[in-house]
Amino acid sequence: MSQAARKLTDTSAPNKGGKASRPFGMKDKIGYLFGDFGNDFFFILVASFLMVYYTDVYGLNPAFVGTLFLVARIWDAVADIAWGRFIDTRKSGKNGKFRPWIFRMSFPLVITGALMFLHIPGMSHGFYEAYAFVTYILWGTLYSTVNIPYGSMASVITSDPVERTSLSSFRTLGANMAGLIINVVGPMILFVNNKADADRFFFGAILFGILSLACYIACYKMSVERIVMPESTKDKSNIGQTMKGLLKNKPLIWILIASLTFMVCFMLIGAVNVYLFKDYFGNAKALSIVGLLQSVAVFVGLPLIKPLVGKFGKKEVAAGGLLLAAVVYGVLYFLPSASETLFIGILAIAMFGYGLFNLVIWAFVTDVIDYHEYLTGLREDATVYSIYSMARKIGQAIAGGVGGFAIAAVGYQSGVQHQAQSTLEGIHTLATLVPAVVLLVIFLMLVFLYPLNKKRTLQLATDLAEKRRAK
Repeated sequence: MSQAARKLTDTSAPNKGGKASRPFGMKDKIGYLFGDFGNDFFFILVASFLMVYYTDVYGLNPAFVGTLFLVARIWDAVADIAWGRFIDTRKSGKNGKFRPWIFRMSFPLVITGALMFLHIPGMSHGFYEAYAFVTYILWGTLYSTVNIPYGSMASVITSDPVERTSLSSFRTLGANMAGLIINVVGPMILFVNNKADADRFFFGAILFGILSLACYIACYKMSVERIVMPESTKDKSNIGQTMKGLLKNKPLIWILIASLTFMVCFMLIGAVNVYLFKDYFGNAKALSIVGLLQSVAVFVGLPLIKPLVGKFGKKEVAAGGLLLAAVVYGVLYFLPSASETLFIGILAIAMFGYGLFNLVIWAFVTDVIDYHEYLTGLREDATVYSIYSMARKIGQAIAGGVGGFAIAAVGYQSGVQHQAQSTLEGIHTLATLVPAVVLLVIFLMLVFLYPLNKKRTLQLATDLAEKRRAK
């Protein structure tokens, strides 16, 4: 860590009452962990099980569901930008600039999330389509109002590049703790006799909603915003200046493209895996084992991240993990007759690989926020983060649309006892070959096009600290 970066971190800004904030430490990491713990109780529930809920409980056509996901995610991308700009126009209060919004908006977000999984028996097919559209789009909009301030907050908790990597790792750990609960406990709650059960889904949504709300409150209570630009030195920005800076921000552009592509892949894997184990292997509850191993893979990777990033750099560690995952998915494609147990065992290696990427991805975002300030002199955390979040939402839109259309294209029929053999083969291809190709493409992007390697990231922290002191 550079001395300039260390000095900036240690001289934390005082709060509005004039009292210096406590030094950055484990309490901040755990508090930040709780934020994505809360986010992903619903995000992973939706990503993994909402499509099968819509197709098997509401009886909606997979292509219709794909269209809904596409439209909703595009709208969410617009909402992200609008909310990010709104947040950047707010002044920092005694509780910070971002934390209060996490607390305020978490309540309507959780209530709407539970209502998404409400099934009213005996209604028309058109009613279920309309209800799905309204509740899903409303939930996505409210998700932006919590997630944008949460993601933006990382850049003001600490300015130390290595500690930001720790925040990213703890954020991913929080997401995987939620994933562990959703993907392990979820199938046991949600399915009865290998079929989606409407009452169980609604009960699960309420249960996970309560846990989500508790996590948001913990994040609000345990986190501290330290990096506060004095009002007198803040530049008055406009959207023209911002966009000009964003277009010059090469690290941001390539991490946007890489993250968008990864989200397409990750969301597609989550959606297709439900059908893979429910229909191809005939055992939906095996998803619990997959969810458990996915979390174990992250737990194994977590203590390795800080020393690996310290030695090699974020870019290098993330790229290595992606390459490993791509190779493993390619191997699985050529093993169509593999047993369920063997498939899951090999899959665990791939989950460890892309888990390394997930553990450091949020540290990439804080780096590109700093790079935006270095280029423009403007500190616009929420705006830059919302641009990144928009890319992820577009990725989700593409994945939701592609996932629904792909499942429909391979011939999936809701309500039938057994799917056609050609459909099962198509599901296997979607779950193996497609991720192999996409992850390989992201690896190449990161290696050859993303410019912030270890040396340049450390230099950026030093140069930015010098510019701030010179103001």
